[in-house]
Amino acid sequence: MEPVPTSFHVGPFLFHTYGFGLAIAFYVAYRYCEHRLITRGLGAQKFGSFAFIMLVLGILGARVAHVLTNWSYYSAHPTQFLAVWQGGLSSFGGIVLATPVGYVLARKWWPSVPVLAMADALIPAIVAGWALGRFLGPQFMINGGGHLTHQWFGLHYAGQYGRRVPVPLIQGSEDALLWLSLIFWEHRRRVRTGFITAVALIVWGAVRALDEHYLLAQGRSGSLSVQIAGLLLASLGLTIAWRVSRQRPVPVSD
Repeated sequence: MEPVPTSFHVGPFLFHTYGFGLAIAFYVAYRYCEHRLITRGLGAQKFGSFAFIMLVLGILGARVAHVLTNWSYYSAHPTQFLAVWQGGLSSFGGIVLATPVGYVLARKWWPSVPVLAMADALIPAIVAGWALGRFLGPQFMINGGGHLTHQWFGLHYAGQYGRRVPVPLIQGSEDALLWLSLIFWEHRRRVRTGFITAVALIVWGAVRALDEHYLLAQGRSGSLSVQIAGLLLASLGLTIAWRVSRQRPVPVSD
């Protein structure tokens, strides 16, 4: 069986499937975020600039984190520092760099909107985009699979020997289920501001740490730091949930 394709040609042009898929996922997430801001009356006039800054910082932080946690390889292959088309973006690195800047911009451009209300509006769309991104991005990158497996669901990935656990498909399914759960909570009950954000952080952080430990950790440098980051994100969600539990519930509509 051939590995999943990592590139394709359109006439004389070569496209890397990984980057092309992530671009589609970002566009979908961007439009969905914009829709949610508008339907909630929060205003989307500045959102194009906001999204562009978040994208640039997210990619930069994700790449820097990946290079640093795999320094033994990149120190010997410095020409690969910028080879993002082969994969190598650490989600948590992007979150660490983009989040504080996003907070500052949200307070500046949406001063009358509570930060958690802004997060509640954006996070379900981000999770949906993340789910699509896992299906269309890492699924088609070099070394995109998990542990070796002899099970029927194993797939071949470029740069890896043997059949591998299809981690991108598993994580994409997990994120899709999380998105459906967030939408269910939004529409089925009265929720406090910040509830959606808290649930998303707790579930995504904990599941990401478990995935890293059970599906990806073997033979990967930086795995422990990813697991710790996932647990820290879940802990932040728990902190927000505790604060939210002391608030008065308000109805949320889409």
